[in-house]
Amino acid sequence: MCDDDHGNGVPRRALFVTGAAAALTLGSVTFASGADAAGGPGTPASGTETRTVRGTLPTGSPDFVYLPVEVPRGVREIKVAYTYEKPSVPAGTAGNALDIGIFDERGTDLGGRGFRGWSGGARSEFFLRGDDATPGYLPGPVRPGTWHIALGPYTVAPQGLPYEVTVTLTYGEQAVTPKPVYPPARARGRGRAWYRGDCHLHSWYSDGRRTPAEIAALARAAGLDFINSSDHNTHSSHPHWADQAGDDLLILLGEEITTRNGHVLALGTDPGTFVDWRYRARDNRFGKFARRVREAGGLVVPAHPHATCIGCGWKFGFGEADAVEVWNGPYTPDDEIALADWDNMLVAAVRSGGHGERGWLPAMGNSDAHRDPDHVGTPQTVVLADDLTREAVQAGLRAGRSYVAESQLVSLAFTASGARGEHAGIGERLKVAPDTPVTVRVEAAGAPRCTVRLVTDEGLLFTSDPLPVSGAGTVEWRTTAAYAAYVRAELRHEAAAGPLPGALAAFTNPIFLGDAR
Repeated sequence: MCDDDHGNGVPRRALFVTGAAAALTLGSVTFASGADAAGGPGTPASGTETRTVRGTLPTGSPDFVYLPVEVPRGVREIKVAYTYEKPSVPAGTAGNALDIGIFDERGTDLGGRGFRGWSGGARSEFFLRGDDATPGYLPGPVRPGTWHIALGPYTVAPQGLPYEVTVTLTYGEQAVTPKPVYPPARARGRGRAWYRGDCHLHSWYSDGRRTPAEIAALARAAGLDFINSSDHNTHSSHPHWADQAGDDLLILLGEEITTRNGHVLALGTDPGTFVDWRYRARDNRFGKFARRVREAGGLVVPAHPHATCIGCGWKFGFGEADAVEVWNGPYTPDDEIALADWDNMLVAAVRSGGHGERGWLPAMGNSDAHRDPDHVGTPQTVVLADDLTREAVQAGLRAGRSYVAESQLVSLAFTASGARGEHAGIGERLKVAPDTPVTVRVEAAGAPRCTVRLVTDEGLLFTSDPLPVSGAGTVEWRTTAAYAAYVRAELRHEAAAGPLPGALAAFTNPIFLGDAR
């Protein structure tokens, strides 16, 4: 049972359970002028009113606790501040962490229209009004009705989670909401070419510390042609990227849908698209919201599927995915696990004969950069696209015509050819007879002392000598479709010690060999 103590003379109220299994709703917060919500003479024309709510959430609390706020007529701004205690806990025990957001009078229905903002645990207060809002929140009218402050007890210490929420209403005339302006869906490209991008970036509109202008400048410095906005559980940044786009930089819009069972990128959705995150794998609701992403023109890309942070590991499966983020930020052991897991999925696709549309899952890599010293563009996905447009880049990513490189300095060309001039590139199929000799060729640059490794459905079958200090070199390997159903390339740094391979400098999506079943 949660305690719910409303300060300032508002009586204590008990909790009741909503229709959702993983949510609770507290008693309502009301204001003195609430009796005149219809706009009677008692409604203040100006000034402020404040209420404070205190309570304690126990261990085992639901994922979301909603605090209703009865907003009367005549309110021009809502401000919310909150604090919570962080007691010491034994080593290995999770402490307190409490997220926050808000829904307006249209309600808290899953996937509904009531969402007005979310800051997770990144901010201790926020405001919203017609013409402005705290980053992470949506400016717009403050209409009368029942609003809901959403509290998300991410982790709760054994002692419980004591919290305090203060709500301040400011009365006055509504401000005019500006019409949003979004970045264009195309930039000046080079026709069909290889374009570099980073599709997992966080700004100060969620838990990042960089402005869109700072991110765009870093993207240009990193040699990127396109980026994708991916703030946690909010699309509030979408209108703030238009000024940063240009002929040299395509800016896609999206969201990192951050659930308690993993994170997934909505990549390149229509401007203003919100995708809900309030569900777990056991709720069987992810498919609905994956379709929502695709209906809005986006790609569904599970992020860092083997990350070890609480709630970060991917638990929804990959049946709804368009690609998977195998490499996230500086290369670490969980990326190595993700790479191996993805390779196993390639083998499963070969076994099932799934080589056609959505028959195999392409890989990509992104920086997940939040703040200094995170490097935008480390790593970056290099995609073969017909032009530098939203649709063309997405088509290249969906088809797997891409490789991942640690920086703009690293580039490679990867091809397979048959004895009669047949030819295939990354993400394609070389259609040859099972016993036809196949020549696999890797041309690398910007990878000094790296080794080239070729991996097939049978495993690692070839490792080159280290490339020269110039970083450039060409490697060829011969095989047949009977021996290798697919082949993919890796560039690896020298290993520090022991039997484990060195960190990746680059890797490709596969080339499939032989006729598809």
